[in-house]
Amino acid sequence: MTDDNTGSARFKRRNLLKGAAVAGALAATGAGGFAVAQAQEDGAEALALAHPGMLHVRADLDRMKAKVNASAAPWKQGWDKLVANAHSQSTWTPQPVEEIVRGNTDKPQNYWLLYNDAHAAYQNALRWHISGDTAHRDAAVRICNAWSQTLKSIYYPPSDSRLASGIYGYQFANAAELIRDAPGFDLGRFKQMMLDVFYPLNSDFLVRHNNTCETHYWANWDLCNMASLLAIGILCDDQAKIDEAVAYFRGGAGAGSIDNAIPFIHGDLAQWQESGRDQAHSIMGIGLMSAFMEMAWSQGIDLYSARDNAFAKAAEYVARYNLGYDVPFTTYTNCDNVVHTVVSEGGRGQLRPVWELVYNHYSVRKGMRMPYTARMAALVRPEGGGGDYGGNSGGFDALGWGTLAHMRSTPAVASGATYLLMCERSGKFLENGRSTVDGKPVIQWAESTGTQQRWRITDVGGGYHKLVCEHSGKALDNADSTTEGGQVRQRAENGTASQRWKIADVGGGAVTLTCERSGMLLDNGNKEADGDVVIQWPNKNSVPQRWRLIRV
Repeated sequence: MTDDNTGSARFKRRNLLKGAAVAGALAATGAGGFAVAQAQEDGAEALALAHPGMLHVRADLDRMKAKVNASAAPWKQGWDKLVANAHSQSTWTPQPVEEIVRGNTDKPQNYWLLYNDAHAAYQNALRWHISGDTAHRDAAVRICNAWSQTLKSIYYPPSDSRLASGIYGYQFANAAELIRDAPGFDLGRFKQMMLDVFYPLNSDFLVRHNNTCETHYWANWDLCNMASLLAIGILCDDQAKIDEAVAYFRGGAGAGSIDNAIPFIHGDLAQWQESGRDQAHSIMGIGLMSAFMEMAWSQGIDLYSARDNAFAKAAEYVARYNLGYDVPFTTYTNCDNVVHTVVSEGGRGQLRPVWELVYNHYSVRKGMRMPYTARMAALVRPEGGGGDYGGNSGGFDALGWGTLAHMRSTPAVASGATYLLMCERSGKFLENGRSTVDGKPVIQWAESTGTQQRWRITDVGGGYHKLVCEHSGKALDNADSTTEGGQVRQRAENGTASQRWKIADVGGGAVTLTCERSGMLLDNGNKEADGDVVIQWPNKNSVPQRWRLIRV
């Protein structure tokens, strides 16, 4: 599939006309009555898209299964967390209703029934693909069939109905995508539910924004409805809906488009639209935009690179601030003249399962430096999912499970090649301090172009490698020590166990290095400053021991 190049002007004209029709139809017949007429009006033909093709493609599912079967860290830890989640149990009982209500209205709210069941369907579907246990497949089928047989509408007058249509729409569609060929699953009826109940609210919101000005609602509102629209297009093999979602991302007038969600670029960082509101919603936005981009990527559409990788810069911005560092901020004003003059400290440091997907795309697929995103991912690792982050709706805003599902393998070391080694804890690089002295401690330092950070890695047999600094010609050496916290040094090559390091893939472009002499791992001492000495420490499965290999 080729990328969509729909112009923003054409998109706006088409959707303004559609918006008038949607508004009238919703007022006259309710949400359910409009979808069939709209589908007929669009005349969209089903196209052969990639399936499964949303947050996971077949290669992703195969990788998860292989890593879990091999008990490989950290995938196995992610799997163990999934197995322990109550929503992933094959005995889960769905609680479908005819109408979902979210928002303060004259009707009692019940939207938690939908998000709990959507997450249960998704988690059981994942467990089936990885373990092969058909009880989990059947549980996911049972949940999806129960809802498609029962649900008739989302009560649309409350504005929060558009959060329900967006968040739970894309999540439920992802669950269905994983079982689309499962025996007993009524895919046709589920598609019709998505077209009748979710799609009209998704599309209408992106056009009218509940009759408010275009940036009245925060980026999350647009993004969740964009994600649902895209997911429905993929599920239903409907290219027109995919085009509608992608065109809005590129040129939509609301806060979810790439230009409006990221209003200001600050060098290598980019300000997120909700950064002046609070950090919980900023992190939620990172999760929603990455989910949208990944679903498009699965269909051959690269949105990650839009605006010179602006989303990577935004993820680094949000991650940096939530790690406790300052970030630049430009005054933001929306269409209602709501003004933010400073970045908000509200919810700062909150942990949500959204970072692995972002990091693994930009770092592993694209080879980009993402030091702050790497550290946020490490803090949440292994990522859980719905049910692991509290029982309120915020704990179900992301499907999660990124460590298991989105962590990609680190490419194998090419013997004789030269690498930089960046510690994920600090974002700084292993170097010899520009010294040629035998026994000089090895340190970490900000990236430079000097040879003091370039290490030639050579296979020395038995599963071990030696690392020789290009600047000094000396080898990485644990000083013949078995002491925790012992300083790692450079010494003339001698072929001993002190200079033999086992390099293990721990995913996400990173490795650990274990010294044969001590059995301990190369560790940055949990420090951040330039010049801090690198040490050895027992395996803690922690970020100070994760080193990203960057081939020169």
